[in-house]
Amino acid sequence: MPGTLALLHTSPVHVPVFEALRDTDHPGLALRHLVYEDLLARARDAGPEAVQGEIQALLAGAVAEGASAVLCTCSTIGGVAESAAAALGVPVLRVDRPMAADAVGRGRVVVLAALADTLAPTLALLAEEAGDRAADIRTVLVEGAWARFEAGDRDGYLELVAAAADRVADADVIVLAQASMADAVTRTVTRIPILSSPRPGLAAAAAAAH
Repeated sequence: MPGTLALLHTSPVHVPVFEALRDTDHPGLALRHLVYEDLLARARDAGPEAVQGEIQALLAGAVAEGASAVLCTCSTIGGVAESAAAALGVPVLRVDRPMAADAVGRGRVVVLAALADTLAPTLALLAEEAGDRAADIRTVLVEGAWARFEAGDRDGYLELVAAAADRVADADVIVLAQASMADAVTRTVTRIPILSSPRPGLAAAAAAAH
């Protein structure tokens, strides 16, 4: 019998995305959404470690209320969330790890991010997944995209991300560093494979919640 999967978000936009993926891919899986927008703001100001204690307390509360696994959908604080697993006694997954594992096996990687603060955690994750393999990884910050996201202009945000993807050359795979970028894939014309994190991330977390 599957347990409840708690999802830690730093934006409410992720809730319908993961609800829809659950309905399509994992019917019957119980989701509990924890939305704390201020965690990202403070992680950006003072570094992800600044919110480590608060994240641990939030996740401990979710586990006490029945969560059998946790998925963090924010790339910036994903590593900090993962580190809470030992103390909580349940799996804690970051949404972008399965995507990163897939990407580093494909050759030359270009990472697109809308938020500069996401780049360092994403590069560290890719390096970790690459292990001893040499990894050719470049990054592109999508100028102006995050301002549109914060303004609630989802279409404008996704159009900028898609345009940035279409400008990528000399790559074997494009990685969308943030879960909120996933729908940009439907707006691109590039033939380079594009990886996004929500579907593989939820699949891994659903398996862990069982």
